[in-house]
Amino acid sequence: MTDCVFCSIVAGALPAHTVMDDDDTCFAFLDQRPVFKGHVLLVPRAHHETLPDLPPDVVGPLFVHAQRLARAVEDGLGAAGSFVAINNRVSQSVPHVHVHVVPRRFKDGLRGFFWPRTTYESDEEMADHAARLRAALR
Repeated sequence: MTDCVFCSIVAGALPAHTVMDDDDTCFAFLDQRPVFKGHVLLVPRAHHETLPDLPPDVVGPLFVHAQRLARAVEDGLGAAGSFVAINNRVSQSVPHVHVHVVPRRFKDGLRGFFWPRTTYESDEEMADHAARLRAALR
């Protein structure tokens, strides 16, 4: 789909800090407006708008990668845990199904479903977070 931002990122037409590319079903990259630094967006490579639209054969690989990324934010960034979420239509800023994997720390200020946003100080800091996450994937 040519007008989808995430499809353009997956295709390499738009830049992103890649965290994971399985060359088959899924692609993960850092969120440009993270809740916390290290906030990863995991998408299926093929365009599907919502989780209910996702073919059953993609659901398993998507969640295996979500599980790997949840470990990676802890191991690679020293997070105490993670927050994993999917929005379907409501609050879905890009109509391409995506899993948010957000590093969490105790007393980090995240309360309920209020998602404050932060910024990276530089492209280099963003690249460093992506590299640390890639190294921690298992």
